[in-house]
Amino acid sequence: MNSASLRRIKALCKKELTGYFATPLAYIFLSVFTMLSGFFTFELGSFFHRDQADLSAFFSFHPWLYLVLMPPLAMRLWAEERSSGSIELLMTLPVTTTEAVLAKFLAAWLFSAVALLLTVPIWLTVNYLGSPDNGIIVAGYLGSWLMGGAYLAMGSCLSAFTKNQIIAFVITLAACLFFLFLGFEPVVAALPESVRSLFASMSFLDRFRSISKGVLDIRDVGFFVLFMGCWLWATVAVVNWKKAEA
Repeated sequence: MNSASLRRIKALCKKELTGYFATPLAYIFLSVFTMLSGFFTFELGSFFHRDQADLSAFFSFHPWLYLVLMPPLAMRLWAEERSSGSIELLMTLPVTTTEAVLAKFLAAWLFSAVALLLTVPIWLTVNYLGSPDNGIIVAGYLGSWLMGGAYLAMGSCLSAFTKNQIIAFVITLAACLFFLFLGFEPVVAALPESVRSLFASMSFLDRFRSISKGVLDIRDVGFFVLFMGCWLWATVAVVNWKKAEA
């Protein structure tokens, strides 16, 4: 990928990211994410009853929080473009399909990073109340962002299949739920023995839990990076297929 391609991706990513903040939905999303994060940490996570200054409760709810909030963010990446007809305008721009897919994904991923940054006051509160291991917390934030990217990359591909945003939301939700359930032993045990270890290794829960405990294993980080790369490659293929059909 040359410098001209990177400039085009950067320009389109900036345009897409700016577009998020041009609608009230973006601020609703950020507000809901921040409030639910605080509620799950201090109320459902029983933070003040555990007498332990850490963010383990905060991160333990992220896989489920993303399950609710990432599919709506992902469904607009391509389903909204196709339903509104703006995808035709997008494809007339001097960008390749790969550049468009990467730019739109990066904009959504950066938007999710903004949501995470808004939870920093929770981190500061924990430091005020105690002496947490901030290295573990940094690892947890990194793992959370990577997991969010995995949700979005998969949702990007699935949303490219349909013009209907509701359908895009439902199938993305189901797919995310599948990769979460792979972290539960009863689910894995129900799979054929020949593929059990393969599917278990793709569990979002297990990979994220390992990182959120401060264990930055290259295999866990690499899993999320490879997962995103595969789904983005698939998105390019689907968008090109749909474009050829039109």
